[in-house]
Amino acid sequence: MAYEDLNMFRDSLRFVMLRDLRALDREIAAYADDASLWVTPLGISNSAGNLALHIAGNLRSFIGAALGNSGYVRDRDAEFSTRNISRAEVRAELAMAVNDLERAFNVMEPSQLSLPFPLRIRDKQVLTADFLTHLAVHLTYHLGQVDYHRRLLTQSQTAVETVSVDALPAFDNRALENSR
Repeated sequence: MAYEDLNMFRDSLRFVMLRDLRALDREIAAYADDASLWVTPLGISNSAGNLALHIAGNLRSFIGAALGNSGYVRDRDAEFSTRNISRAEVRAELAMAVNDLERAFNVMEPSQLSLPFPLRIRDKQVLTADFLTHLAVHLTYHLGQVDYHRRLLTQSQTAVETVSVDALPAFDNRALENSR
């Protein structure tokens, strides 16, 4: 891929991941109370609180630390065992993930996308572009789960603008941003 293509792909990944992390924050804020964030109805493995902590830890580790040298150390077990912290605390974790991603993408050279990811993933080397694409899809997968969980528990059909096409930059704006 040409440098310009890698640059645009990096910027697209950044945009989508940050958009979806901010949507996850809005989902968490839309719960009626802190307790409902931790409910796991029959047939559901993880609460929305645990999914949000998992997403924050996952992205802070694989992007913030591995690519942005943030120094973050992941505690994956805590992402799934933590219970009953406030929505404000969960949202603070998401805000730190946003900050880590913004910093990492700001220092990431487009050429890194065509190199092996700096960590082995399940005992194999993968391309950074492929793994970042996987992380973006993983984030959106769990975002959908949280959206469904919130609607199920709150009986609300109200959307909080998750995966919004309207949020995508217009072609003219993207072309102008890339020409700077």
